[in-house]
Amino acid sequence: MQSSNAALPSAAEMTERAREAIRENRTLFMIEGVVLVVLGLFAVLWPQIATLTTAVFVGWLFIIGGIVRLVSTVRHRQAPGFWWSVLTGVLAILVGLVLAADPFAGALSLTMVLIAMFVIEGIFQIIAGLEFRKAAASSWVWIIISGVIDLALAVLLLAGWPGTAVWAVGLLVGINLLFAGLALFMTAMAAKDLPA
Repeated sequence: MQSSNAALPSAAEMTERAREAIRENRTLFMIEGVVLVVLGLFAVLWPQIATLTTAVFVGWLFIIGGIVRLVSTVRHRQAPGFWWSVLTGVLAILVGLVLAADPFAGALSLTMVLIAMFVIEGIFQIIAGLEFRKAAASSWVWIIISGVIDLALAVLLLAGWPGTAVWAVGLLVGINLLFAGLALFMTAMAAKDLPA
């Protein structure tokens, strides 16, 4: 048992690895942050367009995922759960077609999915911020703020459902992108101050 524990890095080594990863990827964090901020601003300024775009995009993801599942399932007919895999592939394609064909109706469903996503992402962002606190100077605050905002967005979205779904999905995705981009940008900026 001791030999396996000896291979595990210490907390100090993990902190140093995190610092190094942040320093090495500073430019990528900055670029991703700027792109997310720009996309977020677009979605906030035109939330109806962002809502419809999101519904169509998710629809196509389902369609492509369903096709891939069907092709994979047919190629491996001997695998257990063949008919369940066929059924889920067909279901994914049908859901995708509905979302892509009628994005207004899809916005209602996406609203409920977004609530779940914002809750999960908010929790993970807060956890990540606490971890970054050990390695990334002041940027950890921005990551935690992003997580708290995600949780607040989930509450607001649930409170206004279904009436606000047409504009809220695009607006909330935009706010989410904006603050996630800001968190990444601030992490990149803080990386220059990390000790080598």
